Amino acid sequence: MGRNGMFGSFQGFDAFGKTMEDVKIKTRTGALLTFISLSIILTSVMLEFIDYRRIHLEPSIIVDRSRGEKLVIDFDIEFPRVPCYLLSLDVMDISGEHQTEFEHQVTKTRMNKDGNVISKVQGSQLKGDVERANLNQDPNYCGSCYGAPPPESGCCNSCEEVRQAYGRKGWSFSDPEGIEQCVEEGWMDKMKEQNEEGCRIDGHIRVNKVIGNLHFSPGRSFQNNMMQMLELVPYLRDKNHHDFGHIVHKFRFGGDMTKAEELTVLPKEQRWRDKLGLRDPLQGMKAHTEVSNYMFQYFLKVVSTNFISLNGEEIPSHQYSVTQYERDLRTGNAPGKDAHGHMTSHGMMGVPGVFFNYEISPMKVIHTEERQSFAHFLTSTCAIVGGVLTVASLVDSFIFSSSKRLKKKSEDSFRGPSGKIL
Repeated sequence: MGRNGMFGSFQGFDAFGKTMEDVKIKTRTGALLTFISLSIILTSVMLEFIDYRRIHLEPSIIVDRSRGEKLVIDFDIEFPRVPCYLLSLDVMDISGEHQTEFEHQVTKTRMNKDGNVISKVQGSQLKGDVERANLNQDPNYCGSCYGAPPPESGCCNSCEEVRQAYGRKGWSFSDPEGIEQCVEEGWMDKMKEQNEEGCRIDGHIRVNKVIGNLHFSPGRSFQNNMMQMLELVPYLRDKNHHDFGHIVHKFRFGGDMTKAEELTVLPKEQRWRDKLGLRDPLQGMKAHTEVSNYMFQYFLKVVSTNFISLNGEEIPSHQYSVTQYERDLRTGNAPGKDAHGHMTSHGMMGVPGVFFNYEISPMKVIHTEERQSFAHFLTSTCAIVGGVLTVASLVDSFIFSSSKRLKKKSEDSFRGPSGKIL
């Protein structure tokens, strides 16, 4: 075998053929294409580097597998024409749990006609200032329930206990001036004093992570998702105008956290929400009516949303969509025509108030911070350099060969049939 036999055969695989320096042809067009190619390569590589350093948010959807969790509803709602003594807050869910008392979680603010603050009340119950009155009674005092079934204690020692006893009996509580306990508490005087006031209620409550509703209503608490009209007597018979027009300053859902966790997690959650442009759809919502016997309903679809940063820190949050529905209760549940001329009827009597009916989505949205790997950046850079140079070489080859053909045709046109230049 010759000296270069084996290596000579191997050289046949060389994909990078070389040319002698003295046979290379350099043109102005090639120089221009080289300059353009370098500019494109530098610009593209710089953009690729910026993209490599940029943090991307990658959304994904999974099934929410959490169990036994609690939700926190954070709210701040103003009722300009409902006094605080008439306003009740209740929470019910599909499991049958009914919350009516909230200790140190909710504040009611009395407001005058001009929207100025009169006073704030933070108590264990949200059924009115009358219920928190302290009576100077004899220790052995046992108030009458006036023929209604008494509570477990056997006595009705407050105006509210008499009201509840009347409710259990199905009687209308329409004459508090004839009730000793109500007279001693100054129940009617306080009603008259606050008749022209409004109320702003804010705070947070823990609820089960199931279908439920939170509602603001006049009078005593709801039972079986309904409220007897007898409980609305002070609201509907008042000579002053009351209605449940309202302004929602804040209404959002959050995870169940301790105070220490709230201090660290909530600011981070807000930064995430601002980054993604997430906004609570009910925030700033204004609803107006001139009708006292009027019901507002909001149907909310709550979706758990988690944010995962580059360092693996996970921040829980929630977002929701909402559909609004309003109903004038003056016609009861009798059939009537809607705005489109269709006959509609209601299966149950409504109740004046504001209802937030929430439903929990079985899906969870996860936003994950991601950054491109260095290998991806390196691969993209090589692709940019190789691609630009390859295209530039093809363009240069096409221009060079075209110019040669044109030059040859031009020379042939100056030669005669004998090949001599004319």
